[in-house]
Amino acid sequence: MPELTYREALNQAMAEEMERDESVFLIGEEVGQYDGAYKVSRGLLARFGPKRVVDTPISELGFAGIGVGAAMVGMRPIVEFMTFNFAILALDQVLNSAAKMLYMSGGQIHVPIVFRGPSGAALQLAAQHSQALEAQYAHFPGLKVVTPATPADAKGLLKAAVRDDDPVVVLEGELLYPMKGQVPQGEHIVPLGVADLKREGTDVSIITHGKMVHVALQAATRLEKEEVSAEVLDLRSLRPLDVDAILATVRKTNRAVYVEEGWPLAGIGAQIVDIIQEEAFDHLDAPVLRVTQADVPMPYAKNLEQLAKPNVDRVIAACNKALYR
Repeated sequence: MPELTYREALNQAMAEEMERDESVFLIGEEVGQYDGAYKVSRGLLARFGPKRVVDTPISELGFAGIGVGAAMVGMRPIVEFMTFNFAILALDQVLNSAAKMLYMSGGQIHVPIVFRGPSGAALQLAAQHSQALEAQYAHFPGLKVVTPATPADAKGLLKAAVRDDDPVVVLEGELLYPMKGQVPQGEHIVPLGVADLKREGTDVSIITHGKMVHVALQAATRLEKEEVSAEVLDLRSLRPLDVDAILATVRKTNRAVYVEEGWPLAGIGAQIVDIIQEEAFDHLDAPVLRVTQADVPMPYAKNLEQLAKPNVDRVIAACNKALYR
């Protein structure tokens, strides 16, 4: 099994789907001649030509709308946002057009479109360029939302998203692009709505998604040295949620900590806590705890940015609190 970077896995997924289906095309800022702002689309323009790899003006609302219209008439667009912070400008097309068209047409018009790009904080990009917006997209019926944490999941989830007949938002971790991992070749599909147990454990469940999976795994490794066995569940998909996997890990360990990069108010973790307390309350030996970004706009100063982000120490502290240590 070859080892690829996260960006190479995404590139491979797009190339394979464009080769398989002529209705698939890529549109966005600098996706063609520049090979993508993060080089995710490297080589695709030379391979598929300018009609299928389309550079756009700086107009997120405009090219997102072009994508939605193309999807309504039978194409399968992949719309790349240079960052999901910029996608805020396109929310009307994503949330009011793509997400609602199937329902408002009485099931007559599908919108098979993928909106993808980096989300969350990187390194000192400050408040307007460091936002993890998963909860905002997952809030809207009609959208599917996935957050791959590994190169293999990046390839498998993106291929599944392209083939889905409904709009799918693929939120990629900006800091994950250079990360390497083993990726199956060829027909590797990760079904939407299926979580993945990244590490087994018996004492406490760390449930998470996206690049926080790696923070959780580091925390679990350190907890093992303290004779604490932490299980790590990667949701991978935020809408639909794999509720069975969430309940299974909580019923196994009887304690849970949710880790997310977003803010605490109305975050994904709030939904996970609600599911657990409603469906697995009798299995809990401690309250479900959450580790999130600080409830502030992301600071630019490096030391303050580090304090604002979820980190390994905070996850370990939450796990120990759940264990009454």
